[in-house]
Amino acid sequence: MSLTVLTPVGGLLALGVAIPLVAMLRARRKAAAVRDGLGVPAPGRRMLLVPVVALAASAVLLGLAAAQPVLEWTSDRRLRTDAEAFVVLDVTRSMLAQRDADAPMRIDRAKAAAAMIRASLPEIPVGVASLTDRVLPHLFPTADQEVFAATVERSVGIERPPPRTVFATGATSLNALATLRGLRYFAPTSKERVAIVVTDGETEPVANARLGGLFRREPAIEVVFVQVWNEQERVFTRGAPEPQYRPDPTARAALDRLAASTRGAVFTERQIGAAAGTVRELLGDGPSVVLGEKAGRLALAPYLAAAALLPFGLLLWRRDR
Repeated sequence: MSLTVLTPVGGLLALGVAIPLVAMLRARRKAAAVRDGLGVPAPGRRMLLVPVVALAASAVLLGLAAAQPVLEWTSDRRLRTDAEAFVVLDVTRSMLAQRDADAPMRIDRAKAAAAMIRASLPEIPVGVASLTDRVLPHLFPTADQEVFAATVERSVGIERPPPRTVFATGATSLNALATLRGLRYFAPTSKERVAIVVTDGETEPVANARLGGLFRREPAIEVVFVQVWNEQERVFTRGAPEPQYRPDPTARAALDRLAASTRGAVFTERQIGAAAGTVRELLGDGPSVVLGEKAGRLALAPYLAAAALLPFGLLLWRRDR
């Protein structure tokens, strides 16, 4: 960690405190002459000490702010060598549902949830896949969070890939998650594996026992479901709700049954923090390697300038008392 001063000359601004201090001393001398003439006793030195200290503190803080100090630090970027995760996003047409034509769609909320969970796993390689009635990988597990974000933003979209039933609003088949095992989405070296499935849960009938057996086979694939869903949502076309779509009230129950079979967990979109915490617990701790360095910096000038206002506030408070 290091401290860099971008404009050291700016610190000379602190010398400007001399002007109000000289003015204060001159005013004090005049006041003393008036008090002598009137026979009024002089106030204690503490009355002068507070404004002098307040002015000096403000000047020093403003001078430091003008010098533009910047705190910089670097730390190791580490990568787990035994763990991987996959975020699987439901991209069926029901993910276009929203409360009204101006509200966020399920797919947008799902992407936001994926970003939050990814940010909580900085040292874990995480991949991206989309889900309809099949699973398509867009990005195999990587530690690069910028690549992850770009993939979610640019590559993940409604019906990409399109479901085989092209005219169905709800064409999700959670049975397709079996390919996470069968097509070797995870590297053979990964011992800790987690699939984070972000979906509305409106699925075709699921072979829960079969999926449970597949995911529990060593090395096990742990599953965390995040349901993005609301019973009042509709799919809109040109501002009007489509009459053929209604939210499936059994969606949560279907996810609960599948989670029970896979020994997983189900969270709502309001429980993203809890979902991320569960993912971290499932991945646990393990060996890691240094991937590189990450740098950080914090400009202190705005905080110093704000702190300089506090002594002025003290002077105003004393004046009004």
